Amino acid sequence: MKYPALLPFTEILPRLGEFDAIIDARSPSEFAEDHIPGAINCPVLDDAQRVRVGTMYKQVNTFEAKKLGAMLIARNVADHIEALFIDKPKDWKPLIYCWRGGNRSGAMSHILAKIGWPVIQLDGGYKEYRRHVSATLAEHASRLSYTVVCGPTGSGKSRLLQVLAAQGAQVLDLEQLAAHRGSVLGNLPTTPQPSQKAFESSIWNLLRQFDPALPVFVESESKKVGNLRVPDTLMEKIRGSRCIALALAHSDRVKLLMDDYLHFVADPALLNTQLSCLTALHGRETIGSWQKMAIDGAMQELVEALLVKHYDPAYLQSIKRNFGQFGEAQLLELPDISDEAFLNAARTLHQAT
Repeated sequence: MKYPALLPFTEILPRLGEFDAIIDARSPSEFAEDHIPGAINCPVLDDAQRVRVGTMYKQVNTFEAKKLGAMLIARNVADHIEALFIDKPKDWKPLIYCWRGGNRSGAMSHILAKIGWPVIQLDGGYKEYRRHVSATLAEHASRLSYTVVCGPTGSGKSRLLQVLAAQGAQVLDLEQLAAHRGSVLGNLPTTPQPSQKAFESSIWNLLRQFDPALPVFVESESKKVGNLRVPDTLMEKIRGSRCIALALAHSDRVKLLMDDYLHFVADPALLNTQLSCLTALHGRETIGSWQKMAIDGAMQELVEALLVKHYDPAYLQSIKRNFGQFGEAQLLELPDISDEAFLNAARTLHQAT
């Protein structure tokens, strides 16, 4: 094969794990929005340089823009070689792509191939990858069977999924992928949510690797996890699947939530900002009393009130309306919130499959 070799994504996909590096040559902002799973960002033009070259294309002419682009790209590729690739052996095999598989990835591919590395360039670039994800995500979602872990807020659904994954079960943790705990208080202050495209890429990458002969454990999510929307076909399949009803004593649910939401315990002002989003549902007087509990440090009392007056009624209404097999759900009771309790529960579910 002559290098650099230009190949379509459908041909590259079965070999995606064989590359020593997947290099995204686009700008940092393009990479941040979404990228092929496992890719590293080696921009041949950073965001400011890309704007500078694009402006010259429009305001001066193509020839001058290409000269400027070539100068900047050559410098940036040289920097990447020195910083990241100088010690790579001759059989080091990278996959390189940009937006459409054109000038940016082409320039880097040409230089690395001239050095002697067996470079593969993605024909159509990220645009072709994204088209493939959009076209196949529903298909991957439909071919799998799901076991839905249900239970009211604080019953340990996310912890159980984490333990199941550690035991080797197939787990689709949508809250983890979305960097959000799935409620009005679910945002993680130090971790911004990914873009919708990146969320879908993460889901696609997991689903395509799952074995259809084994169940996929998933939580009983809403259609949206924070600001992100769960793909329609996946949501429909989950909502029609077998359910497990997780049960935990009210006092243990309060303890678990106090552990999981330490950032709110430590920052009552942040908590009160989020509580204000519930004013339309519960009225100013109720929200005001909850916000006073937060300021006064009465966090346990506040959590109990939120469970009884907000979360539990909303859960019961949603679960009965949206999950058709919940009426036949297998009951799984947790004796407490110890590591042993979750290990035993996960083992029970995993072995049953």
